[in-house]
Amino acid sequence: MVQRWKEVGKQRYRETFGRYFEDFVVGDVYEHRPGKTVTEADNHFFTLLTLNTHPLHFDAEFAKASEFGRNLVVSPYTLALLIGMSVTDTSQKAIANLGMREVKFTAPVFAGDTIYGESEVLEKRESRSRPGQGIVGIRTIGKNHRHEVVCTFIRDMLIPARGHAVEDRMGSY
Repeated sequence: MVQRWKEVGKQRYRETFGRYFEDFVVGDVYEHRPGKTVTEADNHFFTLLTLNTHPLHFDAEFAKASEFGRNLVVSPYTLALLIGMSVTDTSQKAIANLGMREVKFTAPVFAGDTIYGESEVLEKRESRSRPGQGIVGIRTIGKNHRHEVVCTFIRDMLIPARGHAVEDRMGSY
């Protein structure tokens, strides 16, 4: 987690998070902490909030008859959790998420699993059409507490250069 402080007044400081475009180095890996232990409530809320009606995610009796023997955590929750875990390290200053690709769910996630994430910087380039901004591509890997990879994806983000972020223009923000 990249955390900095900026002086906002006499003996007064505010924490800031995130990386500017210049801070990304191809090949660097950021381990996202803390992890998150997924609860049954997390799974039920996300499943029903998104109107996913597959009973494998919220009907324990149905799930008992499946090959898993219990409810599966809905995969978009796992993806959203890993994206959220990576924000302070990778996209806290982002202007936009440009897309995701190669999303893979490689092992099931169950309530009680603790998920950890890490992201590797794959590529970066200055934007050709937006001065003071650049595109950064990262691969995020999610693992459970047994060190099994449960999800991988590549995400591309538009990141401001130093001095070009929203908070850089807000003065007292």
